[in-house]
Amino acid sequence: MVDAHRTFVIVGGGLAAAKAAETLRAEGFTGRVILIGDERDHPYERPPLSKGYLSGKDERDSVFVHEPAWYARSQVELHLGQTVTSIDRSTRCVHLGDGTSVPYDKLLLATGSEPRRLDVPGTDLAGVHHLRRLAHSDRLRQVLSALGRDNGHLVIAGAGWIGLEVAAAAREYGAEVTVVESAATPLHQVIGPELGQLFTDLHREHGVRFHFGVRLTEIVGQDGMVLAARTDDGEEHPAHDVLAAIGAAPRVALAEAAGLTLADRATGGGIAVDASLRTSDPDIFAAGDVAAFPVSGWGEGLPVDRVRVEHWANALNGGPAAARAMLGQEVTYDRIPYFFSDQYDLGLEYSGWAPPGSYDQVVVRGDAGKREFIAFWTKDGRVLAGMNVNVWDVTEDIQRLIRSGARLDPEALADPSVPLASLAADGT
Repeated sequence: MVDAHRTFVIVGGGLAAAKAAETLRAEGFTGRVILIGDERDHPYERPPLSKGYLSGKDERDSVFVHEPAWYARSQVELHLGQTVTSIDRSTRCVHLGDGTSVPYDKLLLATGSEPRRLDVPGTDLAGVHHLRRLAHSDRLRQVLSALGRDNGHLVIAGAGWIGLEVAAAAREYGAEVTVVESAATPLHQVIGPELGQLFTDLHREHGVRFHFGVRLTEIVGQDGMVLAARTDDGEEHPAHDVLAAIGAAPRVALAEAAGLTLADRATGGGIAVDASLRTSDPDIFAAGDVAAFPVSGWGEGLPVDRVRVEHWANALNGGPAAARAMLGQEVTYDRIPYFFSDQYDLGLEYSGWAPPGSYDQVVVRGDAGKREFIAFWTKDGRVLAGMNVNVWDVTEDIQRLIRSGARLDPEALADPSVPLASLAADGT
């Protein structure tokens, strides 16, 4: 009966928000659950936007976390297409764009992140795209199909995961693709230079052109349409459409205006939370892309004490963890970061966190030439991260190695005849 008089508000329309609402009901919460999202679509998962749905392999309905009827059945009140303009912590209310206010006893911020914008002339042209929302993927899917049909050119700014996955989808449609990247290899900030060439080779085999070490300086157009993209080395690349895939920034404006503590931008920014995903306000929590949580139980030797993770598994697990903490349960969110990617016939899973500068060696187990291997990023013999490429059912073993903090013999780590499960126990 105590719960019946309480209101929990969730701000966000993604996976973290939907799973938090689901968990509140599954844990027996009987009060009001109000979910406020600034998109008109029901909460959905984002990986299909650059993978199965974008490529045309999956139907649109497959992206949604729950069927629409689930929310009414579960008594989750939806405010879709509605913007939260501010948080009043003194009265515990959120103010909406339509002038109304919603009171809360506990508040969860699952506001996610937004694509970084190109700051060059021509970004207002009709053929310039970003990919973060379902509406973006809807539009880009039509664009790629038309480019493939008409032998059109797509220029992608950025060779991160989104850029490479869209490049793969575009080639499957038959579009011509040029990727412009300021680093010397793809995925430099995630996997470093040691394995970047693998992804360069993979995409070149499928007809993708790369232009490394340069930045876009201008998108050239006429009558509102894209004609070409220029780079700072003086090159001009034919283009009918341009995708900006230069990363994402956490949506922290609400939290910042409310005076909540933010994480250091130098390490990814976001809303600083404790191990229970509680912010500096005891009644406000954060989960998903926007939350910067402590490194706990893994990552010994990393140069940071908290991380912010923009991947599906963090939303999947963080939303429920925050919901349980809102209910007053003891929660320690200590998940090892995890993500996956599919590009052509290459599938991979990555566990851990090892940006350039944090590791001293990359150890490869298996055959990188055949693209069937596991790579380990290590420091002083300890595994910081592992990526399995076309090798499956090893994620749990990799994460055990990371969590163990064991110092390992690189030769044993690289030897496929030595079971991964035995390495943590044998480490010193």
